[in-house]
Amino acid sequence: MTSTAPAKNTTGKTAAEKTGAHTEEAAALIDDARARIDTLDDRIIGLVQERMAVSAVIQEARITSGGRRISLSREMEILGSYRDALGRPGTSLAMTLLELCRGRA
Repeated sequence: MTSTAPAKNTTGKTAAEKTGAHTEEAAALIDDARARIDTLDDRIIGLVQERMAVSAVIQEARITSGGRRISLSREMEILGSYRDALGRPGTSLAMTLLELCRGRA
């Protein structure tokens, strides 16, 4: 006799239980979308790390030439750009990104 119970993963939960979905079809869709989000997150992290490296080059050039490490007017431009593109939460995201890219004083 073949079992009709949903397959359980290594944690002992079905895909529907793991995702909070009420059907296996919805659970499969959620699992696929989560895998895509994980891939996007990996790319975003890589881009942030690349931005940090480029920012360090800019800061070094600015300091070496006698300037300040941070350009507040440039940071305001970035904040405005993120706010315009993403709304108010974009400002918080930009602030976090700027903080990451400032390096250590």
